[in-house]
This record gives sequence, structure tokens and C-alpha cells, in this order.
Amino acid sequence: MSGGLVALLDDVAVLARAAAASVDDIGTAAARAGVKAAGVVVDDTAVTPQYVRGLAAERELPIVRRIALGSLRNKLLLILPAVLLLSQFLPFLLTPILMLGGAYLCYEGAEKIWGKLSGHGHGHGGGEQLADEDTIVSGAVRTDFILSAEIMVISLDQVTEEPFVTRAVVLAVVAVLITALVYGVVGLIVKMDDVGLRLSRSSGGAVARLGHALVKGMPRLLTALTVVGTAAMLWVGGHILLVGADELGLHAPYGLVHHAEEAVHEATGALGGVLGWTTNTLGSALAGLVVGALVVLVVTLVGRLRGGRGAHGDGAHGDGSHEGGASGSTAVRRGTAHGDA
Repeated sequence: MSGGLVALLDDVAVLARAAAASVDDIGTAAARAGVKAAGVVVDDTAVTPQYVRGLAAERELPIVRRIALGSLRNKLLLILPAVLLLSQFLPFLLTPILMLGGAYLCYEGAEKIWGKLSGHGHGHGGGEQLADEDTIVSGAVRTDFILSAEIMVISLDQVTEEPFVTRAVVLAVVAVLITALVYGVVGLIVKMDDVGLRLSRSSGGAVARLGHALVKGMPRLLTALTVVGTAAMLWVGGHILLVGADELGLHAPYGLVHHAEEAVHEATGALGGVLGWTTNTLGSALAGLVVGALVVLVVTLVGRLRGGRGAHGDGAHGDGSHEGGASGSTAVRRGTAHGDA
């Protein structure tokens, strides 16, 4: 009896170690997948607060919560099954689809830069009517669908060699964690000015100064998030295109960036790792900017050929549905947010 009990306990210990190792592997894979999707995550975090600007303060967090739930449904009920089936039965399509997503990220980044330089990205919010909450939420969830699809496909690309169940668990973990991260940060951002306003009315000098700093810091934070998000999209999108082209047999573009990285790494001694990575990042971002600029040009020309409704203004993004990108549909809200803050 005692021998059987010892054997049973030993089996349980083996199973526990195996389960712990499996959980550790899943955690590592989820972290690796999430980091690769960072560019889209930052952009999602920068875009979403614009949907609740100008609304009553007590409605901001409920709307953010509704958008977060819609985002989670997008990821778990629609995107996750689709990408899993694709990876299982049509894996050869993953690289082209990922490259399409990379080109879209490059377009988004280049479109934001062009909007800033040309003045089309701001200043159109003066006469905008505030939409009702259902319209705001549905528009934000449609926006999130595209960004979430990018996050999930990029994440899947990091775990394609894992078993089917592991892929499913990793992507589900990434979906939940990234949604919680993005909309948790969004909740903090949208309430930052309210907290600052309350503190600024405090009688204490230091506390009041902190409140004023929070209120003044809100537009700067949104601007910083937008800049970082734009740079990250160009970097991630460009890197996806370079690696994808290399996998499909077009080796020259990736080879050029890779050789430049190696040359910098070898020439800079102890700083070689950091400077080599920086070289690769800048090369990827430059490639992303070139591709994105070409796509912006094509979209603009097509918009004009269809009757002058170009990509910046009343064209591809002007309807507010965001089927064509995160930046266009939120340009008015972003301009309003910066102006009001």
C-alpha cells in the first residue's frame, strides 16, 4: 500500500513538473509574441483615448470598458479561430498575409507623417457633432478589429512551430493580456486630466502644482504616444516586410540591412550589440517609410481618380469608420483632444 502511494505521489510530481514546464514555455512564448506586436499596441493605446474626449467625465470609463470588451470579443471569438485554422491548414499563406499587415502598418505610419507635414491631420474638429455612445463604441471596435488582427497575426508568427493547443493558449493569453494592458493604460490616460484638475484645486501648493502638471501633461503625453506609435509601426512593419521578402526569395533588401547591422556590430566593440540593433531598427523603419509613402501615394491618387476624395480629408478615412486605418478616423478627435487639453 505504502509503495503504491509513493509511486502515485511520484507520478503526480512528474506531472506537476511537466505542467510547470508547459506553463513556463507558454509564458515565454506569449512574452515573445507580445513584444513583437509592440508597435501596434502603442498605436492602439495612443488612438483609443481620442474616442472619449469631450464626453462627460462619468461616462469615459464605462465607454472604455465597453470598447475593451468589444476588443476582447474581436480577438477571442473572431480573429483567434481564423488565424488558428489558417496556421493549421494553410500555413503557406501566413507570410503573405503577414506582409500585407506589415504594409498596412507602414501605410499607417507614413500616413500620419504625411498628415502632420501637410496639415491634414489636425484642425478639422471645429464643427464636429459629438456622436452618441453606441456610435462611438461601434466605431472604436471596428478600429480595434484591424489593430487586433495585426497583433494576433504578428503574435502567431512567433509561435508557428508550437503544437496547435500551445498556439491556441499562447494567442489567447496574448489577447487577454494585451487587451488588459492597452485599455488599462487608456483608462489611466483619460482620467489623468480629471485627477489633475481635482488636485489643482487643492489648497496644498505642491499638490496643486502636481495637478497643474498633470493637466498640462495630457496633450504632451498623447503627442509622445503618437510619435512613439508611428515610429514603432514603421519599424515593425518594415521588419515584417524585409523578413517576409527574404523568406519568399527576395534576399537583397533584408541582406542589405543585415550586413549593415553586422558591420556596425563589428566596428563598435562593446557597444556593438546596441548599435547593431539600432542600425537594424533604423534600416527597417526606413524600409517601412519608403513602402508606406508609396502606398499613401497610391491611395491618394486612387482617391482623386474617384472624384477628388483623397486619403487625407474626406477620403479613405473621412467617414470615421476606420476601415482604412487608425489615424484617419481619429484625426478629428485627436485634434479636438489636443485643443481642449
